[in-house]
Order: sequence, then structure tokens, then C-alpha cells
Amino acid sequence: MDIVKISIIGIAGVLLATFLRKEKSEYSILISMVVCIAVFMFLIGKMQVVLAFAKRLESMLSIDSSYIALILKMIGIAYVAGFAMDICKDAGYSAIGSQLETFAKISILVLSLPILLTFLETIGSIL
Repeated sequence: MDIVKISIIGIAGVLLATFLRKEKSEYSILISMVVCIAVFMFLIGKMQVVLAFAKRLESMLSIDSSYIALILKMIGIAYVAGFAMDICKDAGYSAIGSQLETFAKISILVLSLPILLTFLETIGSIL
């Protein structure tokens, strides 16, 4: 039922930020950032379950563990970049948010190159 807690925190943060936007707009941005960080901390706790599942999957399958680690890194980059990008856009700095998104996409592309190479080598050996 963590989703209920997170939803209440999110709704309370939005209501408080909306109320303060008229009076002190700088506080509404800070409240938005604090709520996002609180949600992100809950997310980190959930990631432990995902990591435990990845380790279990790795022991069940005969795949190189570095591939699973690369995929988890790509997922982590996507989530962290999305989080940072949303905060930048909420603060009114969408250009910085767009640059973070571009950097994340390039980082994921760079990380995926070894997997793509192995995939192509496997297809080449089959043909």
C-alpha cells in the first residue's frame, strides 16, 4: 500500500505548492522538489526488490551477468534522468531538462553497444 502513501504525499505537495504559488512562488518550487525527492527515496527502496529479482534471474539463466547489469544501468539512467528532467521543467528550466534527456539517451546508447554487438555476432554465427 505504498502507492497510497506516495499518492497522499504527492497530492498534499501539489495542493501546498498551488496555494503558495500565489504568495511565494520560490517556495512552491522547493515544495515540488522535496515531494519529488521523497517519492524518489521510496523508489530506491523498491529497487532493492528488482535487484534481488535480477540476481535470482541471473542464477536461473545461463547469461553473462554483465548483460543484466547493463540493462539495469540503462533502466536506472532512464529513471534518474526523467526525475531530474521533470524537476528542471517544473522549475521553468526546460532547456536544461531537455539537455539532461539528450545526455541520458546518449548514455543509454553507449551502454547498449556491447549488447547490440553480441546480438549481431550471434545472428551472424547462426546465418
